Amino acid sequence: MLTPGQKAPEFSLYSADKKEVTLSTFKGKNVIILFFPMAFTSVCTAELCEMRDNISIYSALNAEVLGISVDSPFTLAKFKEEQNLPFDLLSDFNKEVSQAYDTYYETFVMNLKGVSKRSAFVVDQEGIIQYAEVLESAGDVPNFQAVQQTLNSLN
Repeated sequence: MLTPGQKAPEFSLYSADKKEVTLSTFKGKNVIILFFPMAFTSVCTAELCEMRDNISIYSALNAEVLGISVDSPFTLAKFKEEQNLPFDLLSDFNKEVSQAYDTYYETFVMNLKGVSKRSAFVVDQEGIIQYAEVLESAGDVPNFQAVQQTLNSLN
């Protein structure tokens, strides 16, 4: 399991906009990485809309938000459009990044194989994990207050 103080695993994934997004390009900014099980599900929608509704708080804390799931870029594009999400949604369709971050269900509901666990990571301007929360229950949401407190401590 990844813990604060460790270097965040590097990744390059395709966004809902079909652009390649690489973690290292955010050097000099704080990054909130949110893994979520599946687009269009109720808890995932509520979680990402909570981020959308508070995006000004995160922007003021010099933080970029990245949402990652194993959904295809095409599914994520529709989800992003319908929910008017102002941040990148990245497709971990090959499940490599979810596994690198140790936020991965081998078997999820309805016997679906290889789904991201709901989790939140704060990565600082140097690429070091400052906050890590991996939730076993997909019905829970990350502690957004703790995420904000971590970001406050970095500024």
